[in-house]
Amino acid sequence: MKSTTHTTQRISNPRAWAWAIVAAVGLSLPVQAVVSIDLGTATVGELQKAMESGGLTAEKLVLLYLARIEAYDQKGPKLNTVLTLNAKALEEARALDAERRQKGPRSPLHGIVILAKDVFDTKDMPTSGGFKPMATSQPSRDSFVIERLRQAGAIILAKLNQSDWYGVAAPGGSTWMGPVVSPYNPKKYGGGSSSGTGAAMAAWFGTVGLGSDTSGSIVNPSAHGNLVGFAMTEGLISRRGMMWSSPGQEKGGPMGRSVYDCAAVLDAVAGYDPGDLITESTIGKLPDRPYTSFVDPKGLAGARVGVLREMFRSGPLHADGLALAEKALVDMKAAGAVIVDPVTTGLNLVETQNDGGEAKYSRALAIDAYLAGLPADAPIRSVEEMIAKGGSMVKPVIIETAKIKSLDRHAGFAAIKEHQEMLRAALVGLMDKHRLDCLVLPYRTALPQDYTTDARVNGSSGVSNETRNTLHSFTGLPTIIVPGGFFPSDGMPFGMQVIGRPFSEPTLIKVASGYEAVTQHRKSPALTPPLPGETLTLDLLTSTR
Repeated sequence: MKSTTHTTQRISNPRAWAWAIVAAVGLSLPVQAVVSIDLGTATVGELQKAMESGGLTAEKLVLLYLARIEAYDQKGPKLNTVLTLNAKALEEARALDAERRQKGPRSPLHGIVILAKDVFDTKDMPTSGGFKPMATSQPSRDSFVIERLRQAGAIILAKLNQSDWYGVAAPGGSTWMGPVVSPYNPKKYGGGSSSGTGAAMAAWFGTVGLGSDTSGSIVNPSAHGNLVGFAMTEGLISRRGMMWSSPGQEKGGPMGRSVYDCAAVLDAVAGYDPGDLITESTIGKLPDRPYTSFVDPKGLAGARVGVLREMFRSGPLHADGLALAEKALVDMKAAGAVIVDPVTTGLNLVETQNDGGEAKYSRALAIDAYLAGLPADAPIRSVEEMIAKGGSMVKPVIIETAKIKSLDRHAGFAAIKEHQEMLRAALVGLMDKHRLDCLVLPYRTALPQDYTTDARVNGSSGVSNETRNTLHSFTGLPTIIVPGGFFPSDGMPFGMQVIGRPFSEPTLIKVASGYEAVTQHRKSPALTPPLPGETLTLDLLTSTR
């Protein structure tokens, strides 16, 4: 009589499934491999395996996320992240499930649920930037990024609240829906401007989120949300159909709970778009295999990592953050990284980075270019009309930059572009000089501000100039932010940042995933605990030998 081995385990890595099977088969026993995955920790790859096994469908996945939004967005902690839900999300999920059964999956994102910051045009949902007068502004087509994701089989479940793109609002909030609440500490600022994406992804309202970055707006809420955030090389991802404030700095990118998930989205959205000619720079620069293939739990072994000490602040305000950063460096070295510490440019980077922002000149012209592409019946189609209809609600910086009619021979704008090039050359030169794979630095070492003490807040970013690191934004260099622990005094997350050369995304993914694997700092917030049914038990294999 044959005996049967029944293996049940909870996993966070799909490789564990294979090893459990191999171990049992080695004993020459029939195997029934039963695994369980949790919605809050499952990666894109694990969700795909669950769908392939028949234990999960896209429809069920959407229903699970809708239940979380119902429980925690306007109830419970009231995170206030969702502006608009896709009314046809379940219909789309059912169609994708049927397609999977008939033809197989389109891509690794087939049936995966995406949440989008409300700066990405969607043909089936309004795009407002959080600005109340544009709450009904309906684009006629999808942005490039949304289009690519839908072609890959992803489901766009919701458009998210954010730091208001055009209006004066509380830090991290909008004139349409008010402030976004951090699920880690509701009294603390959760990071802007992609604040809704940061909070929604931390509370796992979707599988992967989309943010955008002009001067830190992907890395900032990713750091505050205990997330991974990708702000990639300028030109790698098209901005067509995106609201922007600065064509020379604007980047869209994924924000998620793992490096793998963000890499899976990058595989779908990176590349050439004739509608945004800055993407011509990608020709010949894309890797010949998927970005997900560079995820490596041993990715730090042998990596040459330079510590950019010039971006480490000092003083009591930064004590806890500096301790977390030092612990991160110890962990990297223990994982096999060659730590080159310090590396310096000889510049006062903390101060001089603030001279690299071009939006103070280009904002109104950039906004005009976006608004002009909206349908004729859009509520606002020019900055002039915005100021007329919005009045005192409109940001003063928009009113001020509206006075600039051309940047062709604008001395201030030309000086900014020259300064950006100087910063970029200094950082790339530093990496070349020391033969580095990347530079590392903490995104910020000061405690996140309380909502009630925002006197130091700078514009829509909600982060004071004294504490934020924006070198990647002003240089066009790629960066990845990775969870690095928690501030002991308030429980808010801390993030470590890696910066690389142009188009060095494969290297950054390898390094970031290596750090992620050895530290495992990702923790779910207590304010949004798991709901019943979010642990999926899957019978993946029955085999005899």
